[in-house]
Amino acid sequence: MNWQEICAHPALKDLPFKLETDRWGHILMGRPASNRHSLLRGEIQAILRRLGKDGFAVSGCSIATDAGVKVADVAWASTAFLRRHGAANPYPEAPEVVVEVLSESNSRAEMEEKKGLYFTRGAVEFWLCTDAGEMSFYGPTAWLERSRLVPDFPARVTLPFDV
Repeated sequence: MNWQEICAHPALKDLPFKLETDRWGHILMGRPASNRHSLLRGEIQAILRRLGKDGFAVSGCSIATDAGVKVADVAWASTAFLRRHGAANPYPEAPEVVVEVLSESNSRAEMEEKKGLYFTRGAVEFWLCTDAGEMSFYGPTAWLERSRLVPDFPARVTLPFDV
């Protein structure tokens, strides 16, 4: 099955968890997302919509990589990127910013691999958000004190009940 067939398959359409593929096209299922994970993802997308200039925030962004299709929790794509690719499914290259929200089932090794895969596909920055909302920003070669593309993005994402 290719990615478009997976997305269109009636038995796979409304699953409560994220699907990705490996380099051979086998379907990989993630754990169901917690409400906290979903809330953080939504807040990151909302902040990116407010602060990201000349682009669009994408939730559940599918990206073709050398290790199969990976689905970033959130991405920020410039207008130029969107003119090139529209709503391609999956995107053949990574948007400029790719964000993953860590969950209990994610290992650091998995996130390091995804970071490398996204940078190989053209991402300019990779962001990680912990369960506590703490943000880490990375360029292709090093950790960044803050995002260079969205410099006003906060170091911590807070939810209304975390205050």
